[in-house]
Amino acid sequence: MSDGQVLTVREAGRRGGRKVKELYGHEHYVKMGQKGGQVMATTHGKDFYSDIGRRGGQAVKERHGTEFFREMGRKGGGSTKERYGSDYFSAMGKRGGAARRKQ
Repeated sequence: MSDGQVLTVREAGRRGGRKVKELYGHEHYVKMGQKGGQVMATTHGKDFYSDIGRRGGQAVKERHGTEFFREMGRKGGGSTKERYGSDYFSAMGKRGGAARRKQ
């Protein structure tokens, strides 16, 4: 940098990330994320993701309360209805709400 300006670690990281994206594209980051997820699943087991999801949901519930989740559901439902129409919910209801069985 010129004129005595200091380059922070954050700014250096931002510039580096932009340069990598410029050189390799968005797909590069997608592949890196997928590889990282596979390594984590191998290292910690597949239940790891369920556990961290549960912990994250609990932290959000403690921070924002249950009304926060209700509001998210209302917004998501409205967005889904806007995108797919009312009949989508009927079709989903006919399929049933049971989770798929592990094979």
